[in-house]
Amino acid sequence: MNEVRGMTTGNWDWLNGGNDYHDHPMAALLDEIDRSLQEPVSGEIRNGIIVDKRANEVLVDIGFKSEGVVSGREFDRVGDTLATLNVGDEVPVYIIREDRDGNLQLSISRALAEKDWERAEELMRTQDIFECPVDSFNRGGVIVRLGQVRGFVPASQLTSAPTASASEEENDSRYAALMGDTLKLKVIDIDRKRNRLILSERLAMREWRRQQKDQLLGSLREGLVMEGVISSIADFGAFVDLGGADGLIHLSELSWNRVTHPSEVVKVGERIKVQILTVDADRRRIGLSLRRLTPQPWEIIDNTYQVGQIVKGRITKLVNFGAFARLVDTGIEGLIHISELSERRVAHPKEVVAEGDVYDLRIIRIESDKRRLGLSLKQALPEPEIDWQIAPGAPAQVEAEAPQTEMEAVAA
Repeated sequence: MNEVRGMTTGNWDWLNGGNDYHDHPMAALLDEIDRSLQEPVSGEIRNGIIVDKRANEVLVDIGFKSEGVVSGREFDRVGDTLATLNVGDEVPVYIIREDRDGNLQLSISRALAEKDWERAEELMRTQDIFECPVDSFNRGGVIVRLGQVRGFVPASQLTSAPTASASEEENDSRYAALMGDTLKLKVIDIDRKRNRLILSERLAMREWRRQQKDQLLGSLREGLVMEGVISSIADFGAFVDLGGADGLIHLSELSWNRVTHPSEVVKVGERIKVQILTVDADRRRIGLSLRRLTPQPWEIIDNTYQVGQIVKGRITKLVNFGAFARLVDTGIEGLIHISELSERRVAHPKEVVAEGDVYDLRIIRIESDKRRLGLSLKQALPEPEIDWQIAPGAPAQVEAEAPQTEMEAVAA
């Protein structure tokens, strides 16, 4: 009997905090019950069950002697979040205080804000990228909402930061255009006591683009054709956004013809198809080509043009011996020798043509093997009109009286 009593007593030792207490399946339940019986403390966050929704308040059971009250002021603060909650739903609440009537005042918005601050601190620690919508703006930047917490993105941390020379109206217009947009952000400073949360779009986008480029570099291969958007132009070429990573079309790969500046071929914002030339994962560079997606003009010139054909050409360069012209429809460049500019004697081509102007030209020579194209301006001009009107006093039947053969001419 003593053994049974000892065994029984031993089996219940876990209730008194014995060694086996934390391993027992009932321990967690008992801890939860114990916590619910504890007096609520101001500033504490608990989970409660909505037991009633009224026009100006919500009653929440947190396991205390009476339900807590969420006042109507919370409706505007949590907005859609509260509207989606129904009786029986679990919701986090922040303990404010117990009023004189013994009613426990609760706040859903402050509980959510506390959780949002915890999330912000975690984002600060991990430096993960997250997204937030733009809620408003002021002179210094834009304001976003991370749940119930307002974060500030200074102008210097925006990818579309205004210039120092921009006016206040221009800055406001730039910020207003961001309203409702979702920005990729990183936390760069946080101070809960001062209610301060500073974010950066610039750092987030830099990191995001690096991640995108890493993924893209791993999937690219030479010869692959992709679609992209011209993101910027430099003297040496054009950069193309391939979807998170930029590749470069060198000036020499923009066209089969001579190009002095990329703006002659492409413009920022234009969507184009390009071919992957090189992928340098170590240096994180992508080489692209635009011209290789089009046929080499000199290889098809014999099937495209013929001697004597009238074409339109734009003057690209003037030299002492003539003018170079680029055919409008194919971009092939040919030479108008100075002797083919005009019927009259010309000392310099600028007397007849100007760079950038478009003229009708006649093809007078095609040498595809030598990549030469001869053009003429004077031979493309319309034939001068001949006035066949008979002058006063001339014989009426000139053609009838004119000798018809060499013998008749001698006899005459």
